[in-house]
Amino acid sequence: MLSGLCFIGGKWQADTEVTFNAINAAKHTKLAPNFTNCSNEQLDQACLLAEQAFVMYRKKTVQQRADFINEIAEQLVKVEPLLVARTPLETGLPEARIQGELGRTVNQLRLFANNIIKDTLEIAHDTAIPDRAPIPRPDMKLSQLPLGPVAVFGASNFPLAFSTAGGDTASALAAGCPVIFKSHSAHPGTCEIVAKAIEIAINNCDMPKGVFALIHSKAYDISHVLVKNPAIKAVGFTGSYRVGMTLQKSIYQRKEPIPFYGELGAVNPQLLLPGLITDKANDLAQEFVASMNMGCGQFCTNPGLWLVNESEQAQFETVLADKINSCPAQVMLTPTMLTAYQAGCDNIAKQATVVAQGQAQDKKATTYLFVTSADAFMSNDKLHDEVFGPASLIVTYKDLAQAAKLIDILGGQLTASVHGTTDVINENKDLVEALSYKVGRLIFNQMPTGVEVSDAMMHGGPFPSSTDVRSTSVGSQAINRFLRPICYQNSPM
Repeated sequence: MLSGLCFIGGKWQADTEVTFNAINAAKHTKLAPNFTNCSNEQLDQACLLAEQAFVMYRKKTVQQRADFINEIAEQLVKVEPLLVARTPLETGLPEARIQGELGRTVNQLRLFANNIIKDTLEIAHDTAIPDRAPIPRPDMKLSQLPLGPVAVFGASNFPLAFSTAGGDTASALAAGCPVIFKSHSAHPGTCEIVAKAIEIAINNCDMPKGVFALIHSKAYDISHVLVKNPAIKAVGFTGSYRVGMTLQKSIYQRKEPIPFYGELGAVNPQLLLPGLITDKANDLAQEFVASMNMGCGQFCTNPGLWLVNESEQAQFETVLADKINSCPAQVMLTPTMLTAYQAGCDNIAKQATVVAQGQAQDKKATTYLFVTSADAFMSNDKLHDEVFGPASLIVTYKDLAQAAKLIDILGGQLTASVHGTTDVINENKDLVEALSYKVGRLIFNQMPTGVEVSDAMMHGGPFPSSTDVRSTSVGSQAINRFLRPICYQNSPM
């Protein structure tokens, strides 16, 4: 039974009568129960308790912290039936996707737990040289400390893996930082189910009550109040460029600057080098259409921009159109996102040519493919914008020199893919190098959708794909966002 309450200091509570409802993604109707907006007073209490909990939580042993994170994973496994029943209603995502995403969430929690046990916080050690001339060198150890309470915002498109117990929360807790989690108003029921699993883990592992808080609110200002609170020492955010930039402005207004780790999306360009389409048109088209439609195109790694040689354009479009025209309409995460997607497609259709469109259905998203020339793309910034959903834009280039100009004007991206034979790729190393400076992950002959949770993963990129080009929000290196270096000189400990 969902309560619709906030979880603060180990208690489920409400302090206002202002409520909102989750919306059934398929039917566009309200879902019970009512969720209570967090008040400013409750938020201040959550931040104060997190600040107090930080002193206790950072003193827990690495093993105790790992046991806590593993216990969260165990409790999540137990609530799978509840998530499979609720999350599809709030998101429109199928049960199989929820089960798969839950598995990823559990595995990334266990990854962080295992890593903090086997890894040492010591980065470097310069031993003392007492007889060094002209002055002795002291003993110096470079280590790391947790930053403090972290504010985490749930993402709309990954209700588990980028949400309540997702990568930001997992990496912050692994680092030794308490978390105040702002639920996404599209799936608050899912957030509550996961928070109750975390509550059980807190109690079972004897963790401080303020180590985790869940706050609900559909009030716009509460997010800005949260990031401005002096107790908050870092922010993890996955969402739109517009919202991310407004949060960044609020952080700039703080007396104490703090890191803002915002992952803001991308168009993830796909560079098709000459000759490949001639030999693999059907296979490439199948891969592209499957990738752009995965999750109704609501992945931050969706391939939204395809750079194609104009000599192969007609052949590729013919094969693509045949596949796209039969694509079924799909449910989007929220009615608001569907409206925004339709507006984005209408805007592109005014400035580019519609190559193909999938089946249409009321309250669902239609797949679209557009095409324009390199000259038109380079002269029209509006064509560079991400359209969140199952839509992609082909940009045709005359030769590789023009392809280089296209790459040069691109903004920062989470990913890009280079498609071509080994020989052609090696013949164009300068083009590949130029593309590498635009992205956080450069892929060869594969689609960008699908992000592995591992030690080597980089999920971030140059602005505007993310706000800190040095950090990743996926993989074991994500923990470094919530740690800071400290040097111990001549320490007797």
